[in-house]
Amino acid sequence: MDQALLQQLTTDLPLLEPGRPLDALGLRYAGYYGIDFSTRAEQYLGRVSIDGFDLALQVWRPAEPRGTLLILHGYYDHMGLYRHLIEWALDQHLAVLGMDLPGHGLSSGERASIDCFLSYQAALDAAFAQARAWELPAPWHLLGQSTGGGILVDRLLHGQVPEQVGQTILMAPLVRPKQWLLSQMGLRMLGGFVSQLGRKFTDNSSDEDFLRFIRENDPLQPLVLPVAWVQALEKWILRIEAAVPVEHSPLIIQGQSDGTVDWQHNIKVLESKFQTPDMFYLPDARHHLANEREPLRKQYLDWLAERLRIPS
Repeated sequence: MDQALLQQLTTDLPLLEPGRPLDALGLRYAGYYGIDFSTRAEQYLGRVSIDGFDLALQVWRPAEPRGTLLILHGYYDHMGLYRHLIEWALDQHLAVLGMDLPGHGLSSGERASIDCFLSYQAALDAAFAQARAWELPAPWHLLGQSTGGGILVDRLLHGQVPEQVGQTILMAPLVRPKQWLLSQMGLRMLGGFVSQLGRKFTDNSSDEDFLRFIRENDPLQPLVLPVAWVQALEKWILRIEAAVPVEHSPLIIQGQSDGTVDWQHNIKVLESKFQTPDMFYLPDARHHLANEREPLRKQYLDWLAERLRIPS
């Protein structure tokens, strides 16, 4: 699927509302990314306006769902890359609500940038509002990969959590990225003269097909690292690490071969902020757990299924 068709889809994206099925372009997009589950569930794609952004939201609603999974993707990602988790949730008879964060995928905003991480909280509020409007069944389980996990960490520490929320699942959650202190020094050496850097693709998964796809065949991949996002991250890290501990007990899944986030530091921070978080380590897994090899995904998804206690 080429950039022009995706731009047309983004420009012409209708309001998200029940009863409006995917049009031909929406079906082509879903088919290209492998997230066309319209034979298994009612499937919708549309936009919601919040905090100056037009956000692309998607809903998959199977017959008689037993709960809902709300997915927040990672930095540089979009919901088109989350077919494995969507399919697993449908197998568990869960409805799914996902959105492209500001500056990502089909949503508006400068690519991969943000002025303040609080805009991500506004996006999460928009997702909660849609879950209510669509009457998606409780419990609403929240799942965040990397930056998506960081957004959920922020919500648990500082914000209101809807009464419908069940488990909160943090997959390789962001607090500090790898080599963060060196990154700060490099940013200050630039002296404000550079607004963005070229993106460096990393081997953040052991699934070679996934790595090849995002490098060569995904037209929604940003190719820059905006300095504004890094500056916003710096302020957000201080906010998270200074937060007062709370009684929430999230589920945390962490690959021990993760070279993207400083996971040893991050786990210590999260253990100090939350009450006995439930941990699951994968020694051979890298950062992008949503797109790790199938045997690794099966390990943590089986673990999750037990903890979500989805009724038969």
